[in-house]
Amino acid sequence: MPTVLKRIRADLHIHTCLSPCADLLMSPKAIVQASAQKDLKVIAVCDHNSAENTWAAVKAGRKTGVLVIPGMEITSREEVHILGWFPAVEAALEVQAKVYGALPGQNDPERFGMQIVADEKDNITDFSQRLLIGATTLSLEDIVRVIHRAEGLAVAAHIDREGFGIITQLGFIPPDLKLDALEISWNFSVAKARETFPEYESFPFVCSSDAHELEAIGRGVTELETNEISFEGLKAALSK
Repeated sequence: MPTVLKRIRADLHIHTCLSPCADLLMSPKAIVQASAQKDLKVIAVCDHNSAENTWAAVKAGRKTGVLVIPGMEITSREEVHILGWFPAVEAALEVQAKVYGALPGQNDPERFGMQIVADEKDNITDFSQRLLIGATTLSLEDIVRVIHRAEGLAVAAHIDREGFGIITQLGFIPPDLKLDALEISWNFSVAKARETFPEYESFPFVCSSDAHELEAIGRGVTELETNEISFEGLKAALSK
């Protein structure tokens, strides 16, 4: 019998309270609960240059039936945002170690905001002192290579936006940059993206919320057709 594919809703770019620009209420537990209420089956936690809250989000997701993809939003030295989605927390932390080694500066909470590390029960366990809002010294090629070596997926974030979008920053997507998908913002339709960027029609487009507050979760979603709710299912859906 032919495989029956499930159609599921995914929001693959959500920040936690670890990102200095995110609302302090964006704890891993609260994010997962809000996602479940909005019938999201898959989410990706993608904080700026860090994956320290991914394990808590994964644990919280297991209790609510939401699959949490460990992720990260990495800023290249060209000031381009690249999303990394990973099959496991360990893979995300492996990439985090390389990112931290290329991330200069120290956070100023009064200027940029607090960077809270929390557990799955909403307890604060630490405050990151790194300048997570800053740019790394890694090139775009370095970042994509590091993500792929960890068996992750590399996605150019919000390509329709002026700030930190690859097309705005570079004017084009390098043809040899091995991206797995292109992300568009919640208020920019896939149809408009296909019309605006016809030269990139070979890429799959995903739409995400880039949520920094609970109310924004799910405002941008990608519908996936897959036979399993897993990282491999996400990877297979994108490859189609």
